[in-house]
Amino acid sequence: MTSPVLSEAQQAFLNRERRHRRRVAALRLLTFVLFLLIWELCSSYEIINSFIFSSPSRVVLCFLQMAADGSIFLHTGVTLLETLVSFFLVTAVGLAGAVLLWSSRSLYEVAEPYLVMLNSLPKSALAPLLIVWLGNRMTTIIAAAVSVAVFGSILTLYTGFRQTDPDKIRLILALGGTRRDILTKVLIPSSVPLLINSMKVNAGLCLVGVIIGEFLSARAGLGYLIIYASQVFKMDMLVMSIVILCLMSAALYQGIAWGEKKAGR
Repeated sequence: MTSPVLSEAQQAFLNRERRHRRRVAALRLLTFVLFLLIWELCSSYEIINSFIFSSPSRVVLCFLQMAADGSIFLHTGVTLLETLVSFFLVTAVGLAGAVLLWSSRSLYEVAEPYLVMLNSLPKSALAPLLIVWLGNRMTTIIAAAVSVAVFGSILTLYTGFRQTDPDKIRLILALGGTRRDILTKVLIPSSVPLLINSMKVNAGLCLVGVIIGEFLSARAGLGYLIIYASQVFKMDMLVMSIVILCLMSAALYQGIAWGEKKAGR
């Protein structure tokens, strides 16, 4: 199959877009490099206290030391596993809960104030209760992470279902379709963009919930490492853990965005 021939105006537009994307990428990289350079110089010339603020070189050295004995990979792997498990649980429970609420108007009217209340509840206040109920284990951390994102996910997806084009629903009913046909052929397909956006948000929220749980109930993980480092004043380890969390959050977001592009094609 031959590719379509572009006009000069279209080709010029595409070239401008490519140059713009390259310019943005270069500026992002330059901003990051300048930040690291200024941070390192300020630490080296004692403009800032290197013991408190650390420095890029000290963070890298700390990472290499922990990579040599494999401990940093253990902590990162534990946090990543807990985040992925909680993320898939939130996605599944959120979609199932939204479908359940859509299937019964009375059920939504009864459950709506409770969902809003639970979604607004600070989850850091709920985590100690989960420790008492579930004990000091990975299940508790995953439950804390799920509680951070699941109620908002249910409400967001249900709102998306309610905003579906009513003409499409009437068409399905006019052709003799059932509520199941409406769900599988109209509601869920039309809500895929909303579901993907919800997944992007939930990935970050699940990571936040995992860290909250690890602060209170963990023997391994980046949250545990942050608490330990703050208690023994190992600022290099603390900053390194935060940097890894930032990279993990960005990787999760980009992974979902990559899946979105593949699905779109």
